[in-house]
Amino acid sequence: MAFSFGGAQGMEVDCQLEDGCVRLGDVKDMRLEAEAVVSDVMFAVSHMCVSPMQSSGLDVAHINVETREGNRYCLELSEAGLRVVGLGFDQVDETMTTQYHETVYSLLDSLSPGYREAFGNALLQRLERLKQDGH
Repeated sequence: MAFSFGGAQGMEVDCQLEDGCVRLGDVKDMRLEAEAVVSDVMFAVSHMCVSPMQSSGLDVAHINVETREGNRYCLELSEAGLRVVGLGFDQVDETMTTQYHETVYSLLDSLSPGYREAFGNALLQRLERLKQDGH
C-alpha cells in the first residue's frame, strides 16, 4: 500500500506500508519499530519504553529498559541492529563501543538472567497450551 502526505512546507513524501512497517522511501521509521520491540518483550523486563527524551527519528530510535535485576539501559535501534548506548534511562554515551545485536531477544539474553528465565517460562507455558489444545 502506498500513500502520500503533505510535509511541513507542503512537500509531499511517498510512503510505503510493508510488513507492518512504515517506510519513507527506503528508510524505516525506527520509532515505530521501537514501539513494536517494546510491546514484544515487555513481559520479560521490569520496565521498557521508547525514550521520549532522545531525538528519535526515522533512522534511529532509543529505548529505555530496566531489567528484572534492576539495571537500567538506553538502547539504540537502527538499521544496524540494537545496542546499548547508555547506562541509565535517556542517556547516550557517544564513547561507548558496544556490540550490535540482530534481535532484542539476543541483546536482552546477554544482559539479563531474569529475562532469560521469564522468556523460557513463557515459552514453556505456550508449549503446554499447544499440547493441551492438541489433545
